[in-house]
Amino acid sequence: MTAHAIRMTTTGGPEVLAYEEIDVPDPGPGQATVAVHASGVNFIDTYHRSGLYDVPLPFTPGSEGAGVVTAVGADVEAVAAGDRVAWVGVPASYASHVVADASVLMRVPDDITLETAAAIPLQAMTAHYLITDTYSLAPGDTCLVHAAAGGTGRLIVQMARLRGARVVATAGSDEKLAIARSGGADHAINYRTTDIVEGVEAAVGKDAIDVVYDGVGAATFEAGLAVLRPRGVMATFGNASGAVPPVSPLSLMPKSLFLTRPSLFSHMLTAAERLGRWNEIISWVQTGELEIRIGHTWRLAEAAAAHTALESRATTGKLLLTAGN
Repeated sequence: MTAHAIRMTTTGGPEVLAYEEIDVPDPGPGQATVAVHASGVNFIDTYHRSGLYDVPLPFTPGSEGAGVVTAVGADVEAVAAGDRVAWVGVPASYASHVVADASVLMRVPDDITLETAAAIPLQAMTAHYLITDTYSLAPGDTCLVHAAAGGTGRLIVQMARLRGARVVATAGSDEKLAIARSGGADHAINYRTTDIVEGVEAAVGKDAIDVVYDGVGAATFEAGLAVLRPRGVMATFGNASGAVPPVSPLSLMPKSLFLTRPSLFSHMLTAAERLGRWNEIISWVQTGELEIRIGHTWRLAEAAAAHTALESRATTGKLLLTAGN
C-alpha cells in the first residue's frame, strides 16, 4: 500500500515541507497503525519547522489527528482494527498513516465526524486545562483571552462562559471580533485600533482581570500584566507573535502576580486525566454546548500553504490537513 508523509530535511520557511512517499508503518508491541483521515495544523508545528524548537532532521511535523485503526501489535486491548480514534502527542502526524502507542488513542463516538475529532485534541484540551487547572474559572471571575477568534482562543471563550466567567476578548479585525462574540465574549477589543490596556480598563475597570490566557506571546505580554488584579495569573501558553523575552521576577512584585508557562502534556500525564478531559469536551460537543469550528482544510500535500496561512494570523478556527495529495 502506498503511503505519504510530509518531511523536512532542513528548517526554514513553509517551502521546506516536502510531500514524499513512505512505507506503511507496522505496529510493534503495544502499538496501533492508524490510517489518518485528518491531521491538525498547530503553531507548534511552525515552531518545529522554523527551528524555534529544535527537532532531529529529517523530520515529519504534526502531533494531532483522527483516523481509523488498521492494525494492532501484540498486547493491545485498548483498540482494535476498525476503531475510530483521535490523538495528540503522536509524532509525525502529517502523514497518511501513523504508528501510535495504543494507550494514547481516544475513541471517537459515531456521532462525531473524524474531521471534528481531529480538530479537538490539542486546542480543546489545551483550553480545558487552562480554564480548569491553570486558573480554575468560576462564576464572578473575569478573564482576558487574546487571539479569541483563533482555534484555541475561541474554545477558551466558550469554556469560560460554560463555567460562568466574564470574558474580555482581543482580536485583530472587526470580523474576528464578531467571531469572538459569537463564542460568548462579553467584551471584544480590536488590538489594531485600540490600546489593549485602555480597552480592557474601559470595559471592566482597572486591575480587574483575574487571569490572562495569552497564546500570542511577545506582542501582548506586557499589556496582560498591566491589566491583572493583585495576585492575578498570567498564563502565557503560545508564541504566535514571537517568544516572550526574559522576565525579571521583580516585575511581578508590585501586584504579587503569578506567571506560568504551561503545556498540555504535563496536564494529561495519566490515562485518566487525558480521557477525563477528552470525555468532557466530547460531551459538550454532543450537547451543542461547545462548537468546534473548522476554519479551512487542505490536502496533505498542501501543508506549506496551511503553514503560510496560519503564520499570516489571518485564519480563524481549526486548520486541518486531509489524507491524500
